[in-house]
Amino acid sequence: MDIENNTPRYEGYEEDDLRNALDTLRKGGIILYPTDTVWGIGCDARNAEAVAKIYDLKKRADSKSMLVLVGSEGMLQRTVKEVPDIAWQLIDAAVNPMTIIYDDAVGVAPNLIASDGSLGIRITSEKFSRALCDRLRAPLVSTSANVSGEPTPHSFAEISPAIIDGVDYVCRYRRDDDKEAKPSNIIKITRGNIVKVIR
Repeated sequence: MDIENNTPRYEGYEEDDLRNALDTLRKGGIILYPTDTVWGIGCDARNAEAVAKIYDLKKRADSKSMLVLVGSEGMLQRTVKEVPDIAWQLIDAAVNPMTIIYDDAVGVAPNLIASDGSLGIRITSEKFSRALCDRLRAPLVSTSANVSGEPTPHSFAEISPAIIDGVDYVCRYRRDDDKEAKPSNIIKITRGNIVKVIR
Protein backbone atom coordinates (compact mmCIF):
# COMPACT_ATOMS: atom_id res chain seq x y z
CA MET A 1 0.00 0.00 0.00
CA ASP A 2 1.27 3.45 -0.91
CA ILE A 3 0.77 5.27 2.42
CA GLU A 4 0.89 8.69 0.78
CA ASN A 5 -2.17 8.21 -1.44
CA ASN A 6 -3.61 4.88 -0.24
CA THR A 7 -3.04 3.35 -3.68
CA PRO A 8 -2.41 -0.42 -3.64
CA ARG A 9 0.86 -1.43 -5.26
CA TYR A 10 1.55 -4.57 -7.23
CA GLU A 11 5.12 -5.72 -7.86
CA GLY A 12 6.53 -2.25 -7.26
CA TYR A 13 4.24 -0.19 -9.47
CA GLU A 14 0.96 1.48 -8.67
CA GLU A 15 -2.06 -0.47 -9.81
CA ASP A 16 -3.92 2.68 -10.80
CA ASP A 17 -0.97 3.73 -13.01
CA LEU A 18 -1.26 0.42 -14.87
CA ARG A 19 -5.04 0.72 -15.00
CA ASN A 20 -4.91 4.28 -16.42
CA ALA A 21 -2.46 3.15 -19.09
CA LEU A 22 -4.70 0.22 -20.03
CA ASP A 23 -7.81 2.43 -20.17
CA THR A 24 -5.96 4.75 -22.54
CA LEU A 25 -4.85 1.86 -24.76
CA ARG A 26 -8.34 0.36 -24.90
CA LYS A 27 -9.79 3.71 -25.96
CA GLY A 28 -7.36 3.96 -28.87
CA GLY A 29 -4.94 6.33 -27.16
CA ILE A 30 -1.15 6.34 -27.07
CA ILE A 31 1.02 6.16 -23.97
CA LEU A 32 4.57 6.90 -22.86
CA TYR A 33 5.83 3.99 -20.79
CA PRO A 34 8.98 2.25 -19.50
CA THR A 35 10.14 -0.94 -21.20
CA ASP A 36 12.97 -3.44 -20.82
CA THR A 37 15.12 -1.03 -22.85
CA VAL A 38 14.45 2.69 -23.40
CA TRP A 39 11.16 4.51 -22.71
CA GLY A 40 8.65 3.80 -25.43
CA ILE A 41 5.65 5.33 -27.13
CA GLY A 42 3.00 2.66 -27.33
CA CYS A 43 -0.51 1.71 -28.36
CA ASP A 44 -2.60 -1.38 -28.94
CA ALA A 45 -0.82 -2.99 -31.88
CA ARG A 46 -4.17 -4.07 -33.35
CA ASN A 47 -5.46 -0.49 -33.65
CA ALA A 48 -4.45 1.07 -36.98
CA GLU A 49 -5.68 4.56 -36.01
CA ALA A 50 -3.63 4.52 -32.82
CA VAL A 51 -0.59 3.32 -34.77
CA ALA A 52 -1.08 6.25 -37.17
CA LYS A 53 -1.10 8.66 -34.21
CA ILE A 54 2.35 7.43 -33.20
CA TYR A 55 3.71 7.86 -36.73
CA ASP A 56 2.37 11.42 -36.71
CA LEU A 57 3.83 12.23 -33.28
CA LYS A 58 7.25 10.91 -34.25
CA LYS A 59 7.05 12.54 -37.70
CA ARG A 60 8.03 9.14 -38.99
CA ALA A 61 7.24 7.80 -42.45
CA ASP A 62 4.80 4.92 -42.16
CA SER A 63 7.00 2.95 -44.53
CA LYS A 64 9.38 2.55 -41.55
CA SER A 65 7.69 -0.13 -39.47
CA MET A 66 7.79 -0.07 -35.66
CA LEU A 67 8.39 -3.01 -33.36
CA VAL A 68 5.99 -4.54 -30.85
CA LEU A 69 6.34 -6.07 -27.40
CA VAL A 70 4.63 -9.28 -26.34
CA GLY A 71 4.30 -10.55 -22.79
CA SER A 72 4.80 -14.26 -23.39
CA GLU A 73 5.91 -16.95 -25.80
CA GLY A 74 2.25 -17.76 -26.44
CA MET A 75 1.54 -14.20 -27.52
CA LEU A 76 4.57 -14.34 -29.82
CA GLN A 77 3.16 -17.48 -31.45
CA ARG A 78 -0.14 -15.68 -32.06
CA THR A 79 1.65 -12.75 -33.73
CA VAL A 80 3.70 -14.75 -36.25
CA LYS A 81 2.42 -17.47 -38.57
CA GLU A 82 5.33 -19.68 -37.56
CA VAL A 83 8.18 -19.01 -35.13
CA PRO A 84 11.32 -20.68 -36.55
CA ASP A 85 13.26 -23.06 -34.30
CA ILE A 86 16.32 -20.83 -34.63
CA ALA A 87 14.33 -17.98 -33.06
CA TRP A 88 13.60 -20.04 -29.93
CA GLN A 89 17.30 -20.89 -29.69
CA LEU A 90 18.24 -17.21 -29.92
CA ILE A 91 15.60 -16.22 -27.34
CA ASP A 92 16.83 -18.88 -24.91
CA ALA A 93 20.46 -17.80 -25.35
CA ALA A 94 19.87 -14.04 -25.17
CA VAL A 95 21.52 -12.17 -22.30
CA ASN A 96 20.31 -8.70 -23.27
CA PRO A 97 16.92 -7.59 -24.66
CA MET A 98 16.63 -8.81 -28.24
CA THR A 99 14.15 -7.88 -30.93
CA ILE A 100 13.71 -10.42 -33.71
CA ILE A 101 12.26 -9.45 -37.08
CA TYR A 102 10.00 -12.27 -38.27
CA ASP A 103 8.36 -12.95 -41.60
CA ASP A 104 4.58 -13.28 -41.86
CA ALA A 105 3.27 -11.17 -38.98
CA VAL A 106 -0.42 -11.66 -38.13
CA GLY A 107 -3.01 -10.18 -35.80
CA VAL A 108 -1.70 -6.61 -35.79
CA ALA A 109 -2.62 -3.42 -37.64
CA PRO A 110 -1.59 -3.47 -41.33
CA ASN A 111 0.29 -0.16 -40.97
CA LEU A 112 2.66 -1.80 -38.49
CA ILE A 113 3.80 -4.49 -40.88
CA ALA A 114 6.68 -3.82 -43.28
CA SER A 115 6.09 -4.09 -47.01
CA ASP A 116 7.71 -7.54 -47.03
CA GLY A 117 5.29 -8.80 -44.37
CA SER A 118 7.82 -8.74 -41.55
CA LEU A 119 7.59 -7.30 -38.05
CA GLY A 120 10.05 -6.77 -35.20
CA ILE A 121 8.86 -8.45 -31.99
CA ARG A 122 10.40 -8.68 -28.54
CA ILE A 123 9.28 -10.72 -25.53
CA THR A 124 9.59 -8.17 -22.74
CA SER A 125 10.99 -9.24 -19.40
CA GLU A 126 10.22 -5.90 -17.74
CA LYS A 127 7.28 -6.27 -15.33
CA PHE A 128 5.28 -3.12 -16.16
CA SER A 129 5.34 -3.54 -19.95
CA ARG A 130 4.71 -7.28 -19.56
CA ALA A 131 1.68 -6.57 -17.37
CA LEU A 132 0.36 -4.15 -20.00
CA CYS A 133 0.63 -6.81 -22.72
CA ASP A 134 -0.86 -9.52 -20.52
CA ARG A 135 -3.86 -7.46 -19.41
CA LEU A 136 -4.45 -5.93 -22.83
CA ARG A 137 -4.15 -9.46 -24.23
CA ALA A 138 -2.44 -8.03 -27.26
CA PRO A 139 0.97 -6.91 -28.50
CA LEU A 140 1.98 -3.37 -27.60
CA VAL A 141 3.71 -1.01 -30.01
CA SER A 142 7.09 0.08 -28.67
CA THR A 143 9.02 2.80 -30.43
CA SER A 144 11.62 5.10 -28.92
CA ALA A 145 10.29 8.30 -27.35
CA ASN A 146 11.74 10.78 -29.80
CA VAL A 147 10.94 12.52 -33.05
CA SER A 148 12.49 10.56 -35.92
CA GLY A 149 16.04 11.67 -36.60
CA GLU A 150 16.60 12.99 -33.07
CA PRO A 151 18.71 11.13 -30.46
CA THR A 152 17.02 8.31 -28.55
CA PRO A 153 16.40 9.33 -24.91
CA HIS A 154 18.16 7.04 -22.45
CA SER A 155 16.01 8.07 -19.48
CA PHE A 156 12.66 9.75 -18.85
CA ALA A 157 14.45 13.03 -18.05
CA GLU A 158 15.79 13.18 -21.62
CA ILE A 159 12.39 12.90 -23.33
CA SER A 160 11.35 16.14 -25.05
CA PRO A 161 8.25 18.06 -23.92
CA ALA A 162 6.83 17.68 -27.44
CA ILE A 163 6.68 13.91 -27.01
CA ILE A 164 5.37 14.07 -23.43
CA ASP A 165 2.65 16.56 -24.43
CA GLY A 166 1.79 14.56 -27.54
CA VAL A 167 0.72 11.30 -25.86
CA ASP A 168 -2.58 10.62 -24.10
CA TYR A 169 -1.08 9.20 -20.92
CA VAL A 170 2.38 9.30 -19.32
CA CYS A 171 3.06 6.41 -16.97
CA ARG A 172 4.45 7.31 -13.54
CA TYR A 173 6.40 4.11 -12.98
CA ARG A 174 10.22 4.47 -13.20
CA ARG A 175 10.20 8.16 -14.15
CA ASP A 176 12.96 8.76 -11.61
CA ASP A 177 15.08 5.86 -12.85
CA ASP A 178 18.26 7.58 -14.04
CA LYS A 179 20.05 4.42 -15.10
CA GLU A 180 21.05 4.86 -18.75
CA ALA A 181 19.03 2.44 -20.86
CA LYS A 182 20.04 1.14 -24.26
CA PRO A 183 17.98 0.00 -27.27
CA SER A 184 17.69 -3.73 -27.88
CA ASN A 185 19.78 -5.84 -30.19
CA ILE A 186 17.94 -6.49 -33.47
CA ILE A 187 18.18 -9.70 -35.47
CA LYS A 188 16.29 -10.56 -38.64
CA ILE A 189 15.34 -14.12 -39.49
CA THR A 190 14.27 -14.61 -43.08
CA ARG A 191 12.81 -17.60 -44.87
CA GLY A 192 15.28 -20.44 -44.92
CA ASN A 193 16.37 -19.56 -41.36
CA ILE A 194 18.92 -17.02 -42.55
CA VAL A 195 19.98 -14.89 -39.57
CA LYS A 196 21.14 -11.31 -40.05
CA VAL A 197 22.32 -9.02 -37.25
CA ILE A 198 20.82 -5.55 -37.77
CA ARG A 199 22.03 -3.90 -34.54
